[in-house]
Amino acid sequence: MNPIDKLIKALSKFPGVGSKSAARIAYHIMRDKTENVSDLVNAIANVKKKIKLCSECFNLTEDDPCYICSNPRRNNKSVCIVEDPQDASAIESTGTFKGVYHILHGAISPLDGVGPENIKVKELVQRLEKNAIKELIVATNPTIEGEATAHYITKIARPYKIRLSRIAFGIPFGGDIEYTDKSTLSRALESRLEIKE
Repeated sequence: MNPIDKLIKALSKFPGVGSKSAARIAYHIMRDKTENVSDLVNAIANVKKKIKLCSECFNLTEDDPCYICSNPRRNNKSVCIVEDPQDASAIESTGTFKGVYHILHGAISPLDGVGPENIKVKELVQRLEKNAIKELIVATNPTIEGEATAHYITKIARPYKIRLSRIAFGIPFGGDIEYTDKSTLSRALESRLEIKE
């Protein structure tokens, strides 16, 4: 296999990049200036080398704890639970939420062999036990897996006698928080509902 075909094959492994998009990107890289390609290679290498998980919220960060967890102006008694770092980033971009996050790094999906032990649920329980958290906002995606995860989190958090809420949905069922516009996300956070038994 020649180098261009290898590059196309490698690029097509990324989510949302089909073989045609991968070919366009590969040929663009070939036509682009050498310094732009070098910048891309260095940026990818730096991300892989320097970025790690925050030891408190499990967001992607260069510094530990991350800039959100270490910010004294954030309300660390209010924790928003999301599936992935890009979901936290999407919520953060609204400027609405002033608490901190807990990134699960996935959702419960028995059909895919993903249980609570495969995501950051145990770490959430540890946070509940050691911190005086007053509210959990469950902001998992409105999918079957996201709903199963929300239900499981509600069940394990209920004994801690804290406020539990689920973001309201202007987000379509089956959609991803990551791709939702800022105003819809803001409304969903502001009109979140308490989870009742």
